Amino acid sequence: MDKTLQMYIDKLNALNFKEMYNGDFFLTWEKTDDEIEAVFTVADALRYMRENNISTKIFESGLGISLFRDNSTRTRFSFASACNLLGLEVQDLDEGKSQIAHGETVRETANMVSFMADVIGIRDDMYIGKGNAYMHEFMDAVTQGNKDGVLEQKPTLVNLQCDIDHPTQAMADMLHIIHHFGGVENLKGKKIAMTWAYSPSYGKPLSVPQGVIGLMTRFGMDVVLAHPEGYEVMPEVEEVARKNAEQTGGTFTKTHSMAEAFKDADIVYPKSWAPFAAMEERTELYGNGDTAGIKALEQRLLAQNAEHKDWCCTEELMATTKDGKALYLHCLPADINGVSCVDGEVEASVFDRYRDPLYKEASYKPYIIAAMILLAKCKDPQATLKALEERGMARWFQA
Repeated sequence: MDKTLQMYIDKLNALNFKEMYNGDFFLTWEKTDDEIEAVFTVADALRYMRENNISTKIFESGLGISLFRDNSTRTRFSFASACNLLGLEVQDLDEGKSQIAHGETVRETANMVSFMADVIGIRDDMYIGKGNAYMHEFMDAVTQGNKDGVLEQKPTLVNLQCDIDHPTQAMADMLHIIHHFGGVENLKGKKIAMTWAYSPSYGKPLSVPQGVIGLMTRFGMDVVLAHPEGYEVMPEVEEVARKNAEQTGGTFTKTHSMAEAFKDADIVYPKSWAPFAAMEERTELYGNGDTAGIKALEQRLLAQNAEHKDWCCTEELMATTKDGKALYLHCLPADINGVSCVDGEVEASVFDRYRDPLYKEASYKPYIIAAMILLAKCKDPQATLKALEERGMARWFQA
């Protein structure tokens, strides 16, 4: 048995994650510490196996259904890569080309696409109170379909971003941090600044900052949420972060100063998002079909954003971080000054200096998603990993 793979199996043997079997992944804070660590461990194992040309196909057939109600590059291809890594073919559910446009119900759609589906990945992040609720409605429908004998298996849900959380992003960020600092044991007391930054666009989801404060506070870190007044996130997620910090010996604080957040930070995450109150208002306007109201809200928010152009990740701010060398994170794409916009979230010189680490950060997401799927589909992941290695099938056959 490969020593590195055995190490991952030994780590899994020490964890309790049995409830993940046949389960779904909605929010990170619904998972136990052991379950979160199991995802990280399996992700690392799968990455190691692929890099060492060991096939990780646990399926000979089956579908991974992706439903994106918002645009995506990284997460869309990460989901496709994860499904392919495990042997599933991906089919995108384009609502514009389906009978949904003709009034087909969620229950009917969910069952019709799931006859041979093993996993459903959904992104629904635009409307407060809607995205996560839609995912639950979808999964309630397929769960009932399985109970009724319509579906031979219940597909697993992977939340690819909702209005509350972006678990695959936050967990990819976290795994990047763990490797950067040489292990979870080295994270206690590290300061991470999750800070708003200016963007010339409006309406960016709250789920990234919420996902970050909801997850990073579980590792004994000092998490600072920074934003101008009026750019609050969901209060219930802040409460999750506070409770996490209390339980792990870390801290969760808030500030209206970007400079205060950056000072002596080990990690910085400058990222634009829309105010929680405005996102609630937008949801109501869309629900009422108020086109004029939506346009007026957009103009108001753009003007509000423009009052805070100084909220930018500059070389000057980076110099105030721990030894001037904080790890810079972003979910991408970033609004880069003089590149993608005139004024934005980050100066071009800062972004260019961290380009390779940023791409490395993004590279963890396919493995995080694949790990979520494998843990939901394999009753004994340790035995599965061992059997895959013993099978000795090359991922890439070369004569």
